Amino acid sequence: MHVRSWVSTAGIGCAAIGFIGISAPNAQEALPEIAVSAPAMPATSSGELQRAPSSAIGTTFQSTSAVTGSDIQRSNAASLADLMSGLPGVSASTFAPGASRPNIRGLDDYRVRVQENGIGTQDASDFSQDHGVSIDPLSADKVEVIRGPATLRYGSQAIGGVVSATNNRIPETPTPGGFSARFKGGASSVDNGLDGAVSLDASGGNFAIHTDAYARRAGDYRIPGGVQANTRLQSEGQSVGGSYLFDGGYIGTAIQHITSLYHIPGVIDARENTRIDLEQTKWTSKGEWRAPTAGIDAVRFTFGASDYHHNELGIGADGIDGVQNVIKNRELEGRLELDHAAVATPLGVLTGTWGGQIGHRELGTAGNLGGLLAPTKTDTAAVFGFEQIQLTDTLKLQAAGRIEHHLVKGLAPSFPADFLPPPDTFTEEAGRRSFAPKSVSVGVLKNLPWDMVATLTAQRVQRAPAAPELYSRGSDDASGTFVIGNPNLTIETAQTAEIGLRRTVGQLRFESSLYYTLYKDFIFKQVTGHFCTDTFATCGATGPLIQVAYGQRDAVFRGAELSMQLDVTPLGDGIFGIDGQYDVVRATFTDGTNVPRIAPMRLGGGAWWRSAEWYARVGLLHAFTQNDIAPFETPTDGYNLLRAELSYTHMFNAADNGPREITIGLAGDNLLNAAIRNHISFKKAEVLQPGLGVRLFTNVRF
Repeated sequence: MHVRSWVSTAGIGCAAIGFIGISAPNAQEALPEIAVSAPAMPATSSGELQRAPSSAIGTTFQSTSAVTGSDIQRSNAASLADLMSGLPGVSASTFAPGASRPNIRGLDDYRVRVQENGIGTQDASDFSQDHGVSIDPLSADKVEVIRGPATLRYGSQAIGGVVSATNNRIPETPTPGGFSARFKGGASSVDNGLDGAVSLDASGGNFAIHTDAYARRAGDYRIPGGVQANTRLQSEGQSVGGSYLFDGGYIGTAIQHITSLYHIPGVIDARENTRIDLEQTKWTSKGEWRAPTAGIDAVRFTFGASDYHHNELGIGADGIDGVQNVIKNRELEGRLELDHAAVATPLGVLTGTWGGQIGHRELGTAGNLGGLLAPTKTDTAAVFGFEQIQLTDTLKLQAAGRIEHHLVKGLAPSFPADFLPPPDTFTEEAGRRSFAPKSVSVGVLKNLPWDMVATLTAQRVQRAPAAPELYSRGSDDASGTFVIGNPNLTIETAQTAEIGLRRTVGQLRFESSLYYTLYKDFIFKQVTGHFCTDTFATCGATGPLIQVAYGQRDAVFRGAELSMQLDVTPLGDGIFGIDGQYDVVRATFTDGTNVPRIAPMRLGGGAWWRSAEWYARVGLLHAFTQNDIAPFETPTDGYNLLRAELSYTHMFNAADNGPREITIGLAGDNLLNAAIRNHISFKKAEVLQPGLGVRLFTNVRF
């Protein structure tokens, strides 16, 4: 790692450590998210950021970044990962415009949970990088990245963090005024794209309903010097939901349906017209009862079930354009939580949340090349608890724990030790693996002078191997890999210490963190150095597919993140300010070699001006050259990403019978038309990120 990155990392850490021991009797403890990349959350007259309601589970101990409202609108992202990739510590796989999954602090796939209204995506996006996430940013009102102890609420598959999208598909409160409607849409130049969404909310008596629909269309996007072939996409979705509202709570349900047809870029994929046609129907339900009784403050539940499948289409070896692979995923998930009443103890007031979670997943492949994963079944059950005690006005402690049971069934493959024939075929037998991951977390929160808050957390989180990590055994043409699972994988254990310092009110607002994670038996895809075609018999010869095999090694991850906003001075009828961000992650195995596909260090900042009606910003994000590479990896050049935006919002008189609010704006992305390659993408050598583009967007609320 470069010396400059460690100097910056050490500086953030020393600043945080230096403030830990300071007391502040009157410091504020409410800690909302801070969105530095685009400070669209307006300040109050006092300069305080708008606050989001806290959940019963100690959100003040966790690191949270959020994208809301017009921030989502001004982005041309077709995936949650691309939407969030500018936040400190967050990157995207950017495999294709329709297939991009979040990477948090160097972790992805089965270590990052993506969810909507508390329920996982229930798709196949964690299976392979070419599989899309079944949540479109057009359907989201807010997207958060959650790190820290609160991730234990959702399971060990969230060991790296949670990307959580929320919307009003299941209403929790009456609609103000009894009716509300919203339209949002946009057009982008880089891909000749068009998108739009409409939502309706209404309530009366004890009932509230919601319906929405969205659609997007985009062609092949332009890159410096040309067009990135086979990157077009089209998607749409619809939902309808309703709730029964009562004193102290609600109970509701919703059903949603999405379809998406997106193309996979790359030399061979473009030639073979590779594309994925996915469809999902999902039913969700949730409710909450907040009336206190018999020591219980609140009871909540969430439940979701879905039927997902996608066809991988393209020109096969027979020269016919058709279905080459079919992937099916049927899944259900349920969670029940209980907040107990506050308990007075000699040390302080104790509050807490306890709950349980169950899950069932059936995942497998079929079709002409359906040998990647035979049908698998995964059953999970877990119990968890969070307890928090207020020791003094300025000092708070939290402890959390989770115990899980995983039962994973499938066909266990057995390959030669060198992953090469002979024999020309592998053997397999019925596999049944049972795991019992156990996770704990403790944290300390201290209020400091100048409205600052310091946190120190320690976690020991265990993760059971997922079915594809255990039982994969075939070609994945869309991702360009031949994947070999390891049925002998054991539980992965991550031990993390993190220190944070943040200030979310006043003229200067910032959030910083420094973390260190020691992994025992870290599960990863190792590139073997061999190439294959569609069968194992061809491995070792020249072929289009990179052979990768799941293995385990001890590893160390360490990194730092910083974001800040500064209101510099009043200007006109608004405020002029600056912002900045920095992130770095360094990941090595215990022998000193590098973990593959780790995002580069980034440093950025911008200047902005906002008033009651206008918002303008220009910002530059620099990604450094990534030279910390694993075997069979190549370095990736750094780049400069320049963005600018201008928007106008007008509020109408509430007495008028027209719209209540309208926003129009213009956003420019990659204004330097830089040739950007994403280091963590398997396709970085073949695929450039979009070049210079401009997006026009509008949002109308009735």
